[in-house]
Amino acid sequence: MIIVREIEKKYGGLQALQKTSFEVEKGEIFGLIGPDGAGKTTLIRILTTLLLPDHGSAEIMGHDLIRDYRDIRSNIGYMPGRFSLYMDLSVEENLQLFASIFGTTVERNYDLIRDIYEQIEPFKKRRAGALSGGMKQKLALSCAMIHRPDVIFLDEPTTGVDAVSRKEFWHMLKNLKAHGITILVSTPYMDEAGMCDRVALIDKGKIFSIASPEQIISEFGRPLYSIRASKKGHLVRDLRDFPYARSVFIFGDSIHYTDKRGDVQYKELERYLKDKNYSGVEIQQIEPNIEDCFMELMK
Repeated sequence: MIIVREIEKKYGGLQALQKTSFEVEKGEIFGLIGPDGAGKTTLIRILTTLLLPDHGSAEIMGHDLIRDYRDIRSNIGYMPGRFSLYMDLSVEENLQLFASIFGTTVERNYDLIRDIYEQIEPFKKRRAGALSGGMKQKLALSCAMIHRPDVIFLDEPTTGVDAVSRKEFWHMLKNLKAHGITILVSTPYMDEAGMCDRVALIDKGKIFSIASPEQIISEFGRPLYSIRASKKGHLVRDLRDFPYARSVFIFGDSIHYTDKRGDVQYKELERYLKDKNYSGVEIQQIEPNIEDCFMELMK
């Protein structure tokens, strides 16, 4: 449904995308996972025909990105990262407007958006600008889906909403997938990678890995350890000074650590930290997550 071939984009001297290539299958949830500034928004704007690439090509549902841009625009849904509906129109008016733009009606495609729209329908007379973040998100997705597109592009749709709304949103995406809709979604939240069928890990405009979340984790390739100690202020610095330290990153209230020798010599590392006046040292082997894999690839 989506084929991307070596797309590049520059903004002045900044290389936003570097020879980006991948394919997305029909009915797949494909995630672009990476931090702010990774190139996710630029790529989505190119694939939705809002920006021209400097180099490379792409096809959306068999339509050439440049030559057939009108056909692409008629058959995709797009939800930008920033809420972009009409603030002074009501929920109901926004939905009706987008339906009319695509030559359809709310009633004709209501079955597709029912599960989403029913949650905000009690507020259909409320102005869009007065909605909460989670409700704006549901309205924007309803408007993006009202013409029953085959492919939808979602640019960081859960940024700035609460954890409950994030969970609800991904449940809605799973329901849309059940209708055979292909979804390309970008997010800076590594924990959302597990909700995708496949993900592309991207940073500084370059894709480092494309696979299922399970496959990426299985390829981490070395033991990973969680380290805690009494004083945290200089723990990262001191661990990085350890002669056999390979990688040291902060993860919440602990440090994730890998050793150049593979397996950690617990007693040796514990003695090293105690010699530096740390107490309550805890070292345990843990399973890596997507964020660990991302940090490993960035090395």
